[in-house]
Amino acid sequence: MQKSIINKLLILFVTLQCSTGYSQILRKRTTLLMGGRFDITIVDKDSLSAEKNIDLVIAEITRIENLISDWKADSQISKVNQNAGIQPVKVDREVFELAQRAVKLSEITNGGFDVSFAAMDRIWKFDGSMTEMPSAEAIKKSVEKVGYKNIILDSTESTIFLKLKGMKIGFGALGEGYATDKCRAMMVEKDIKAGIINGSGDMSTWGKQPNGNDWKIAITNPFKPEKNLAVVPLKEGAVTTSGSYEKFVVFNGRRYSHIINPATGYPATGLCSVTVFGPNAETANGLSTSMMVLGQKEGLLLLQKFPEYSCVLITDKGKVVKSKNFAYKV
Repeated sequence: MQKSIINKLLILFVTLQCSTGYSQILRKRTTLLMGGRFDITIVDKDSLSAEKNIDLVIAEITRIENLISDWKADSQISKVNQNAGIQPVKVDREVFELAQRAVKLSEITNGGFDVSFAAMDRIWKFDGSMTEMPSAEAIKKSVEKVGYKNIILDSTESTIFLKLKGMKIGFGALGEGYATDKCRAMMVEKDIKAGIINGSGDMSTWGKQPNGNDWKIAITNPFKPEKNLAVVPLKEGAVTTSGSYEKFVVFNGRRYSHIINPATGYPATGLCSVTVFGPNAETANGLSTSMMVLGQKEGLLLLQKFPEYSCVLITDKGKVVKSKNFAYKV
């Protein structure tokens, strides 16, 4: 279950020059972290201070990556995976609590999101090489090591144990959302008035642009890229999008997305993209990914359990659907 690149769906309008009467400046840096692109924007009193704070953000993201990456062999999560079916592994409280929230989300979505998806066999190909669907047997086998119910968390000992040999957990883009939230909190604590931490489309924002305007996020329909569905102001909040508009296959007239249902092994169908707005990027990402898998009806029912979050859905046929609490016209 992967999260698609959303640059075409989310366009960030940033005023780069300060208006008269504003003493703050804006600095932005782009770098590669956690296997993806991070755009870090800081509004600060001067250039030197802004650049130093960007350095702090990069150091914090790197620290988190070294803890939770499932492809760095020496990370705590990799050690959990290496000991699947063997023994519990003690992890830092921060890592344990992130795993705890991920398992809870897995439970709430009945496996629409599953933190153990990392063990899934990659039998679906979205590079144009696949000419027929995998067999039902191959699909079933591809998810036999996936199952959040086989994750044992011991809060007293701060350990994670995967019951089945070959199981793996991985936070994927949920980890990027967590990192952006942590960095925003760190900057707010330092009394940095405004900024955006954008991890491959998982955005955490706070404050205003140097000219006093809110940050603005544009939602674009991939079927009509020349027209914005909505432009949403963000003061302190988060936005994430999961989508299948770039990676998909079509068999017998049906569109299959690159986002795989971890409970069944079949690709998600019905929705082209899900954009979620709310207080934090970690939860928003978990919701957008889950809603892609669950589909329009079940996805909107899921969102009702999170009243601080709202969404815009685009179906495979180009229909635009918004949650009842989405406050902007589309």
